[in-house]
Amino acid sequence: MSHSFPELPYAYNALEPYIDAQTMEVHYSKHHRTYFDKFIAAIADTEDANSSLETIFSKISTLPAAIRNNGGGYYNHMLYWECMSPNGGGEPHGELADAINQKFGSFAQFQEAFTQAAINTFGSGFAWLVVVDGELEIVSTSNQDNPLMDVCPINGTPILALDVWEHAYYLSYRNRRPDYIEAWWNVVHWPTIAQYYQNAK
Repeated sequence: MSHSFPELPYAYNALEPYIDAQTMEVHYSKHHRTYFDKFIAAIADTEDANSSLETIFSKISTLPAAIRNNGGGYYNHMLYWECMSPNGGGEPHGELADAINQKFGSFAQFQEAFTQAAINTFGSGFAWLVVVDGELEIVSTSNQDNPLMDVCPINGTPILALDVWEHAYYLSYRNRRPDYIEAWWNVVHWPTIAQYYQNAK
């Protein structure tokens, strides 16, 4: 399997005013690109040079930190970009909405629980909505770890990712992580997450 650096699915300024163009450009072309380049270098000439990310993550505890950190950074950012759209916001519909209501009581209660998980992620990391044995769960991870990794306390298939590293929001929001998260809900693209949910069930 060959890994490739993905195209950003929209222009740098497409998510304004919620996420500014400069942040998007630096985040994608510098941070994400560096994770990808270092990941490819870390797996070169190893038995995992042609392995899928899922295979690598399933045994990440046995692999060098460079693969864990950079492979996570490569994958996590891909999902983060894909979960957002200039046509985002609102609430999900259909089976995903039903699953959220069943698990969390309502969309508002889910939104609050996810927001708190993201706010309370200590230091740098991600907040996730994952599918675990058909059930939805909210998980947060440190640094570039993710729920596909065998080091994560809850393993599942991620369907929604929120980057809460400061580089994701500092230019516009400074240290106001809650303000960034509140704005981010306006760009979440629920049709994409609903498709990921169907695939993960």
